[in-house]
Amino acid sequence: MDAHPDEPHGAAVVADGYGLKGPRGWAFRGIGFEAAPGSLVAIEGPSGSGRTCLLLALTGRMKAQEGHAQVARLRLPKKMAAVRRISALGPVPGVSDLDPALTVAEHLRERALLQRRFDGSLKALLRPPAERAAAARARIDEALKAAGLDLETLPKGDRTSVRDLERLEALRLSLALALLGRPRLVALDDTDLKLSDADRAEAWALLRSVADSGITVLAVCSEAPEGALRVSTASATTRTAPKTSEAEPGTADAKPKPETEPEPDAEPTATGPDTDAEPTTHTIQKAQKGEADAFAATRRA
Repeated sequence: MDAHPDEPHGAAVVADGYGLKGPRGWAFRGIGFEAAPGSLVAIEGPSGSGRTCLLLALTGRMKAQEGHAQVARLRLPKKMAAVRRISALGPVPGVSDLDPALTVAEHLRERALLQRRFDGSLKALLRPPAERAAAARARIDEALKAAGLDLETLPKGDRTSVRDLERLEALRLSLALALLGRPRLVALDDTDLKLSDADRAEAWALLRSVADSGITVLAVCSEAPEGALRVSTASATTRTAPKTSEAEPGTADAKPKPETEPEPDAEPTATGPDTDAEPTTHTIQKAQKGEADAFAATRRA
């Protein structure tokens, strides 16, 4: 879905009293913030506080039960499929993991083929093979440049296996794959996990550059960088949306004013990035476990 001619390319994101309940209670609750198109939004909070679940809910991969959110004027949870079409996932453990056995080139080629197959127009599919190949190559080069991944610097170039990539290189590859679809919103989990101070600063600089290009960025982290719009899940089970710009630290600065809607009786559900099949609560448990594992890994590092 392309942006409206009068709108920026990025997607505005608004949440008001947003909450998702899992089999063990609320994954997150009372989330309220407003982010303009092209914002860098840092979702921070302790392990198990629902950071990953919030990330997936805001990209249409999980269904919230309380409050609501809007992404590019698409209301959640009613328009989950539409939000998935304009958003893309970077690294999210258990959801969009890289295959360690595949090479960088294989990952890029596979994603480009999938992008052309499911998102390409009929006219594009009918182009001569040489034109399609050139268009795919141009799109890959564009995504690699935006993600700051120089294939020439890798040990074996584009034939380097994912298992041989450094943590920051893997992050760049995951981001490049997400950007291949030219999304209006891109989301990343565990952004600063297992990164040195220098690599962490480089990663945030990269995400700022993506946001500066007009794409809205949602990034889960242990500590938000200076200048990012901070959304905290630390006390989300008891917090309500902030009323002023001087609201408690860790919440967004803006004041959302969307309408509220009644809480549905249905159990929470989770959907995959490219399917509308009936989900289960397993994804919520998996996301919460992934947060706990990530936190433990950080403590060991």
